[in-house]
Amino acid sequence: MAASIFAAVPRSPPVAVFKLTADFREDSDSRKVNLGVGAYRTDEGQPWVLPVVKKVEQMIANDNSLNHEYLPILGLPEFRANASRIALGDDSPAIKENRVGSVQSLGGTGALRIGADFLRRWYNGNNNTATPIYVSAPSWENHNSVFMDAGFKDIRTYHYWDAAKRGLDLQGLLSDMEQAPEFSIFILHACAHNPTGTDPTPEQWKQIAAVMKRRSLFPFFDSAYQGFASGSLEKDAWAVRYFVSEGFELFCAQSFSKNFGLYNERVGNLTVVGKDADNVQRVLSQMEKIVRTTWSNPPSQGARIVATTLASPQLFDEWKGNVKTMADRVLLMRSELRSRLEALGTPGTWNHITEQIGMFSFTGLNPKQVEYMVKEKHIYLMASGRINMCGLTTKNLDYVAKSIHEAVTKIQ
Repeated sequence: MAASIFAAVPRSPPVAVFKLTADFREDSDSRKVNLGVGAYRTDEGQPWVLPVVKKVEQMIANDNSLNHEYLPILGLPEFRANASRIALGDDSPAIKENRVGSVQSLGGTGALRIGADFLRRWYNGNNNTATPIYVSAPSWENHNSVFMDAGFKDIRTYHYWDAAKRGLDLQGLLSDMEQAPEFSIFILHACAHNPTGTDPTPEQWKQIAAVMKRRSLFPFFDSAYQGFASGSLEKDAWAVRYFVSEGFELFCAQSFSKNFGLYNERVGNLTVVGKDADNVQRVLSQMEKIVRTTWSNPPSQGARIVATTLASPQLFDEWKGNVKTMADRVLLMRSELRSRLEALGTPGTWNHITEQIGMFSFTGLNPKQVEYMVKEKHIYLMASGRINMCGLTTKNLDYVAKSIHEAVTKIQ
């Protein structure tokens, strides 16, 4: 028989975080800890279905008026409207002036991809594959891949993480923005920066916005953790809302995986803020064409859960309480880990653990120390030293802290 027509296809390396989880599952050591997976876990190390989600799922199951007809191409209208509303705020000038539109997507990744496909076709003219895309260094690895696969040829990084001080490199960031070509596109993390957990302060965001406005740079926000980061929807959306108040046209990719615990429902939304209603409608008309050839129509279940929750004052309040429960557990794990490391006298400073925010923390561990943690201690974390704070529990905190102490003490 002739050789396969696929014989020349190389095997792609596995996605690092999923490979880490697979290795964790195969490990038979009773002490093992998974600090890699990007999902919320309870103090028992289990996934958590939000109580409000359970309640709304039952309401949907009992609603005999619902069926399985296709949703509109752009998605469930009440979901889209309410998703954009919580991103921009009830008093948003953009909403009041009817210059906001949105597209329901397959998770936050889908929102990024629809936005990327549109920008490649229509941003600042036609077919702009040469427009520079700036991604923070470091960033979520999918940011580079999404824009590359959408056809952009010039993907650059901007300074973000200062390894020496374990915090934001604001001057490096602003310098990169000053030097970027006009109309460059910047991917910005709305809150809980992944992977560093380090966010600009409101005053720093104002400096960033001022440079971006003067240089005519386009902000594309990725908002994957609203409410989940600090426990406050308003605080976690501050940057997006400030940019809107400053008159920016922008995109905001939203994910409801973390803050609703709807990981496998793939619920996302792309919020579009334009200069006026006519511009927004023309943008949505082109996005509708992109969606038609991508997934055609979005799924309904997750979107209905989110829409029903956000539209009801009572359910909305209950959801905010559920989100705060998750955020408070993450904050507690940060405080407890830092206090244990400091009590052990672990070399270095550990205040960055509590100064960072959200699910992830850049510990400052180097690759050799991470290798020690994985191979000797059976504690699984990313090679960058990033850990998921939700993987910590009251049962494993002491073991993890002592293991970090050993790694730092023994390996430079």
